[in-house]
This record gives sequence, structure tokens and C-alpha cells, in this order.
Amino acid sequence: MKKLLLILTLLMTAFSVKAQDIQYSQFYAAPLYLNPAMTGATELTRVGVNYRNQWPGLNQDITSYSAYLDHYFFDANSGVGLLFNSSQQSQLQLSTQEIGLSYAYRLQLGRASYLRFGGQANYVSRDAYFGDLVFGSQLDVDNDQPIGPSGESLGNGNKHQFLDYNFGMFFNTQSIWLGIAGHHLTQPQTSFVEDSRSRLPMKISAHGGFQWDLAGGSFSMASNRTMSLAFNYKKQGAFNQLDLGTQVNLDPVVLGAWYRGIPLVKNGVINGKANHESLIGLLGFSFDNGIEVGYSYDFTISQLNQAQSGGAHEISFRYSFLAGNDRLRGKTSSMPCFKY
Repeated sequence: MKKLLLILTLLMTAFSVKAQDIQYSQFYAAPLYLNPAMTGATELTRVGVNYRNQWPGLNQDITSYSAYLDHYFFDANSGVGLLFNSSQQSQLQLSTQEIGLSYAYRLQLGRASYLRFGGQANYVSRDAYFGDLVFGSQLDVDNDQPIGPSGESLGNGNKHQFLDYNFGMFFNTQSIWLGIAGHHLTQPQTSFVEDSRSRLPMKISAHGGFQWDLAGGSFSMASNRTMSLAFNYKKQGAFNQLDLGTQVNLDPVVLGAWYRGIPLVKNGVINGKANHESLIGLLGFSFDNGIEVGYSYDFTISQLNQAQSGGAHEISFRYSFLAGNDRLRGKTSSMPCFKY
């Protein structure tokens, strides 16, 4: 009963907030959002929430929330999940809310190697308020004050709904993993303006890494001392982004550090100028009772600079347990992935 109450409390958090599609620094702590093939990847029952406040030093900050629930069915080699995403941009009072169903199938390739295929279908609702916008046609050039109506046919607010589809694959052994995912496969129409075309570009991502036992000897999935190196690359339209980082699991403490940017690349074109974005520090706790908590902070190193943006705060919480058939108790996940 206590587990059920905890699950309901976490999921209700997702309904009480606004949202939009954004990035997470702790992307492995939002597994269904990262790659549909990671649905049920813990081979347990898992519930989690994520919170991110980006650029709190600006008037146009972005606040995002996620919540998810997934379960692995051993007899069917399948994971099934439910996902909620929500975010809000203060500048346009633009909010995006989505709810999705996710499924993944695990195929065993060898004694300790697996390939997962996953798909996800989301219902997305976007809401914006245009009453505070000022267009160029409204400005008095002498005193920079708005004069009269803009003549735009936007109204004060608009809503737009659409379906969105995502797909992913994920390969892993006991010490390595590599995944690819495609989001917004149909590039859905997102414009609020009637008869205007504004499609959401497809997002392609690749992520992977390597984990080894710090205690020495043969690798053990149950090791209490491990270190991981990993990357996550994303490309959407004309924009791309690379995350490189490491995490050290000292049980129960997890420490991590990340770099985000495209070295020697600016706006997708190699021109000898680095496009650095942020440095990220992580502190996490992973307990034997299945609870995992993480906090990370993004330190801005781009031209926006830290003093202006205020960086970004992010919190994740997960609870994993084995529900269902008692004969399967004691099994652990076959995926050596990052925790955060």
C-alpha cells in the first residue's frame, strides 16, 4: 500500500504543472524521455520524477517537469511505460504538456549481450498567451512606446494539439552500451497561426558509454565501486549538441561531471571556434531500498555567461522495486547504464 501511495503522489506531480520539450542534464534519470528503448530497462518496476529550472537569472526562464512509470514483464521480455512531460517558457507564457505510452522489447543476443527496440506515441498540447506581445508595427520610433493594435490575428491566446511518435534502439553488454533514438518522426505541425506551416524538426540522438569496476578483477554488475564514461549527441534541425562526462559510483554516493558543447564547431559548421555551453556537476545518492536522488547544476560558459543566466538547477528522484512474480526476486538489471 505504501508503494502504491508513493507512485500516485509522484505521478500527480506531473499533472499540477506546465511544460515544454527541453533537455535534461541528468538525461539517464529521464530514461523514457531519452530513448523509448529504455522502457523497462531496470527490469524492475520504476517510478520517477524530474525537475529543471533553466536560466533563473533571466526574466525568460524555462521550467520543466517529467514523471514516468515503467514495468518489465520477464515472461514477455518487454517493458511498458507511461510518460508525462510538462514545461513552461515565461517569455511567451508558452506551455507544452504531453502524455505518452512507451513499449520496448529486449532481445538476447548472447550470454550477456542484449538489443532493445522501443516505440512511443505521445499526445501533445501547446498553449500560449500572445496578449503581452508587442510587434514592430506598434512601436513609436520616437519614444519606443507601443501605439494602437498590431493588426495581427493571433488573439490573446491559442491552443494546439497533435500526436507525436518516437523510436529507439539500445544495445548493451555487461560493461558497454550504445543507443540511438529518433523523436518527432512525422515532424508534426506546431504553428498556432491558421494556414501557417511550422513543423517540429526531427531530433536524432546517439548515446553510449563504458563502465568498469574500480575494485579490480572481473566486472561485476553488483559492484559497489564503479566508474563510467559516456556521451550523448543530439541533432535537431540546424542545431546540434554534445554531452561528455563521467560518473563515479561510491555506493551510496554518486559523483559526476559533464561538459556540454561542440568543440571547434559553431552553428554546425567547423570554423575553428569552440561552441562551449556549460559545465555540469552532479551529486547523487543511490540507496539499497531502491530510492535514487540526484541534484545537478549547470554552470554557463557560453556568451550568455553565468552572471546573466544563473545557470540551471535540476533534481531527479526515482524509486525501483520488483513487483509481480516472487520467483523472479533477486534478479538485477542486465544494463550497466548511467544512473543520472
